[in-house]
Amino acid sequence: MKELLTYLAKSLVRFPDEVVVTEKVLEDNTLEYTLKVNPEDMGRVIGKNGKTAQALRMLVSARGSLEKKRTRVEIEQES
Repeated sequence: MKELLTYLAKSLVRFPDEVVVTEKVLEDNTLEYTLKVNPEDMGRVIGKNGKTAQALRMLVSARGSLEKKRTRVEIEQES
């Protein structure tokens, strides 16, 4: 799933080399993915009214459900 999120994010942004996805397992066995992008790419990743970000979350969640895993996607601005 990390590879899926990385591929999708790199396809959206102007600076694909600055896309970083980290994976962490939370206490309730939820997989949390943190997506970091260049500040200039935040609008592209979030999208109008957050629709692009919601679509990314939905795709990762759908992939996780195939593997019977709970997922969560957070988007952070790289400093």
